[in-house]
Amino acid sequence: MGKLGDEVVAIKVLSEKSVQGEKEFLAEIESLRNVKHENLVRLRGYSTSENNKVLVYDYMEQSSLAQTLLSSRRCDINFTWDVRRKICLGVAHGLAYLHEEVKPHIIHRDIKPSNILLDANLTAKISDFGLAKLFPDNMTHISTRVAGTIGYLAPEYARLGKLTRQSDIYSYGVLLLEIMCGRSGATCAEDYSLVQKAWELYKEDQLIQLVDPLLSLQFPAQEANQYLKVALLCVQNVPNHRPPMSRVVNMLSNKIDTRDVQISEPAVISDLKIMKIGQEQRVRRTPLRHPKESTCSSTLSSMYWTDSSIP
Repeated sequence: MGKLGDEVVAIKVLSEKSVQGEKEFLAEIESLRNVKHENLVRLRGYSTSENNKVLVYDYMEQSSLAQTLLSSRRCDINFTWDVRRKICLGVAHGLAYLHEEVKPHIIHRDIKPSNILLDANLTAKISDFGLAKLFPDNMTHISTRVAGTIGYLAPEYARLGKLTRQSDIYSYGVLLLEIMCGRSGATCAEDYSLVQKAWELYKEDQLIQLVDPLLSLQFPAQEANQYLKVALLCVQNVPNHRPPMSRVVNMLSNKIDTRDVQISEPAVISDLKIMKIGQEQRVRRTPLRHPKESTCSSTLSSMYWTDSSIP
């Protein structure tokens, strides 16, 4: 983190050796400079030099889901049912805004716990738009190199490289399961076993067993069951069967009853080795990766500020 005047801000520094290239850096700026939403991290400014690229964001006091709820620090914050509901709804609202309201639409491509930040009030903020793609209304999909995080990638996107909004919706479904059960998706094998376990419990009408024991049964069972069913709807095998994020918001807000909704089998990658080989054959020069991030403490100057587009 650093200082902007008297205000604490978060600084993302990318060195010249960073795996996030010029295109990704510019994509992050382009994606964020014209959007404003309570559940998206706010870009305050950026700077480029011969050796470094710098992005400046609002500072998030409670770090990320990956470093709190899904880590050894999970007891540092009281993640009650109400807090989890707020986080799930917040991320859903943010994605609905990106997918359906902002023009051109934006596909994030890397929805995962480490990219969901929490402010002092535990409001969820979607962050890290380095892999984001603009998605005009007249397109059905974007054919692109596969990028993102294994374990949260929609299988059809991982195999074919055809990106749609349903790709983000799949990632959100995995994230929703993790928030509900308090289990970290540290490896792809664990992620997909979590989806499969949820499906098996759903078929046995025992989905409620997935809820995090840390809640000590202090949660509304019917609502918890609804949230878990929404997660399964988001990871269905047929992409077009996955609900748009605006519908997800309505289901999580109890405006749409899911008790009689039919859920089909989830999409999973049964042979990860085959998937990785396929990726290497298609994108040998651009494998799946994460932007390398570092932090510094400094007073900022000579930046390009985006206040005209994001107050």
